[in-house]
Amino acid sequence: MIAVLLAQTIAITGGTVFPVSGPKLEHATVLIRDGRIAAVGTDVAVPADATRIDATGQWITPGLIDGGTSLGLTEIGAVRGTNDAGVSNDTVAAAFNVAEGINPASTLIPITRIAGITTALALPENGLIRGQAVLIDLDGPTLEAMLVKSPVAVMAELSEQTMAAGGGSRAGAAARLRRVLDDALEYSRRRADWARAQIHPLAASAADLAALGPVVRGEVPLIIVANRRSDLATALRIGAEYHLKLILAGAAEAWQMADAIARANVPVLVEPLDNIPSYDGLGVRHENAALLAKAGVRVALLETDTHNARNLRQQAGNAVANGMAWEQALRAVTLAPAEIFGVADRYGSLTPGKVADVVVWSGDPFEFSTAVEHVYIRGREIPLTSRQTELLERYRKLPPTY
Repeated sequence: MIAVLLAQTIAITGGTVFPVSGPKLEHATVLIRDGRIAAVGTDVAVPADATRIDATGQWITPGLIDGGTSLGLTEIGAVRGTNDAGVSNDTVAAAFNVAEGINPASTLIPITRIAGITTALALPENGLIRGQAVLIDLDGPTLEAMLVKSPVAVMAELSEQTMAAGGGSRAGAAARLRRVLDDALEYSRRRADWARAQIHPLAASAADLAALGPVVRGEVPLIIVANRRSDLATALRIGAEYHLKLILAGAAEAWQMADAIARANVPVLVEPLDNIPSYDGLGVRHENAALLAKAGVRVALLETDTHNARNLRQQAGNAVANGMAWEQALRAVTLAPAEIFGVADRYGSLTPGKVADVVVWSGDPFEFSTAVEHVYIRGREIPLTSRQTELLERYRKLPPTY
């Protein structure tokens, strides 16, 4: 059955195409063959055996990518048995990879993908070093069918939430993170000595230090969640000291040091609807994403509420309303996250050869009233149904009451 689906040829014709990698194309065609983008343009020859989708008057974009969720790892927040995103027995869990906790049958996945989100980063939670994040497409009966990249990055956090890992101090948490990174370097150089117990006690388990080896070698990114300006500055210092491939996430006060982040060439994952001050980010503001982009920072937009990941396009719309260019916002939910997560050779734009994650919209995807008309993941058309639509149909007509 899968082979038959992959062999399909689909032509989406007549719409306004936003490739992201180039200018928009009016009255254009997107040709999908064997799960990949075969051609995009205004003069594409449509094969006789292609399934035609008339998108006249509609907008066509790449599928959206959300880098802030725990999709597949959580179902009911208040029920511990349905949450697999974190381990709670250690503040350093670099070896913890969330992949095998992902439930392809999660009811949150259909709810999210019919809103135009086709790919998501599944994130670990809890701890100074939380574990390894993986990228998944939101379709497939098995983990293998969904998995795009594992690991994408190791996640850490420097905030009020991780002060306890440093004995109750932000400075202590940063010092512990440095010690773990130092010991990861030491372990990678002296693994044989460690096996013979000819090395001083290390700050984490051998498995965690081995998992951090690619991080300290600059092969795998370290995502540091931080919000306060001082914590962001600490993250930048650590990134520079250890020559890390650093990504900042959360970054509520990042606008206050946008030039420094741009000079460091560090990308930032931002939730633009967040403007509620806390002691961890008193300077949060709606214009954060726009100001970062204006300074030359590579920005990806997030919806961090897994149960409402479908609101990613609303996040993008609000970034536009607060000063971000529309084209920047589209890139920030498509090609920018693909670049940041190291999959831009396959994802993020409507470019021949890339995976056919495609969405057809009734109009501007960042407008509240716009509807999703078609969703394709790896070239397969996704039914626009979820538990919520099924409940709507079930109770659309209530039985008579007497």
